[in-house]
Amino acid sequence: MGIPFRQVVSVGAYVVRQHLAGRKRYPLVLMLEPLFQCNLACAGCGKIDYPDPILSQRISVRDALDSVDECGAPVVVMAGGEPLLHKDLPEIVRGVIARRKFAIVCTNALLLQKKIDQYQPGPYFTWSIHLDGDREAHDRSVCQPGVYDRAVAALQAAKAKGFRVTINCTFFNDTDPERAAAFFDTVTELGVDGITVSPGYAYERAPDQAHFLNRSATKELFRAIFRRGDRGRKWAFNQSGLFLDFLAGNETYRCTPWGNPTRNVFGWQRPCYLLGEGYAATFRELMEETDWDAYGVGNYEKCADCMVHSGFEATAVADSVKRPWKALGVALKGVRTEGPMAPEISLERQRPAEFVFERSVAQRLSETRREQVGERIAKTAATP
Repeated sequence: MGIPFRQVVSVGAYVVRQHLAGRKRYPLVLMLEPLFQCNLACAGCGKIDYPDPILSQRISVRDALDSVDECGAPVVVMAGGEPLLHKDLPEIVRGVIARRKFAIVCTNALLLQKKIDQYQPGPYFTWSIHLDGDREAHDRSVCQPGVYDRAVAALQAAKAKGFRVTINCTFFNDTDPERAAAFFDTVTELGVDGITVSPGYAYERAPDQAHFLNRSATKELFRAIFRRGDRGRKWAFNQSGLFLDFLAGNETYRCTPWGNPTRNVFGWQRPCYLLGEGYAATFRELMEETDWDAYGVGNYEKCADCMVHSGFEATAVADSVKRPWKALGVALKGVRTEGPMAPEISLERQRPAEFVFERSVAQRLSETRREQVGERIAKTAATP
């Protein structure tokens, strides 16, 4: 297993407390996006398609840490955009760790060696480096040559300094199972502490719409990969075994969008990390006033092919707590890669997709202009 024992115990105890308290919905991982700006422009990314006035915005240290407190999740993942572009990220990370939360920084690693001395290794901190396969596959995914080599060099430098380092990889419909398995072997030899893997989500704003996986292709791909790695036991995954079992088509799970709530420069994103269809001013408003039943596989067209960890990992973790014997079976025997798959959720009653991106951007730009006018008025009033 690629998840540290301390984190397993802490998160497990947290989940048990939520169940004993009778809470139906609770956060597991806070997805904190302190900015949208990035130093790459990946063809499969739907996170950076914003006007410059929005890309230049940053969440302040105070707002970031207030969000950590407001949410209360035991794990805080800092993503983006590229979080290392945020000059105050070291202070945010220190604040997260001071609260005894597990801090994970997701980075493309292009700035990692330059900034690494601003961080300290420890049991509550992890670098999660983006690698979508071997050199050829990753450089193609990020649309820039040489990124794989720079990321691997940064990975090795971080390991040499004593940091816990994992990788996060996204696979698409052109992923070759043999090469993916060989890639897992390679990063394991490099000494990574864990692997986070997910099928690509079809962001509506992503430039490349041709390579996203549907659900049946996802299940076949992961069965083929796990089959080449002793049913997945050959590699240390930074994920629950039941989520991996789900990827291979052995579980019928509904997503848990509130399990990984997202806080970004717009506010608390509805309904999840992948879909931005409105925003709440507070975490409580997000949890209590979101129509959760309007989203998810079988409920909404945009969710039909989603099997991403940010939607389903929390479901798998909750299932592991409810039925630990099932999780133990996967841990001992590995992921089943043959035989019938679990029934699929019907899409017959899903509502059609709505497209609200432009409206959300226009609203945020209007708010930004009002804030700027207010700042100018305040400065003028303060000038003697």
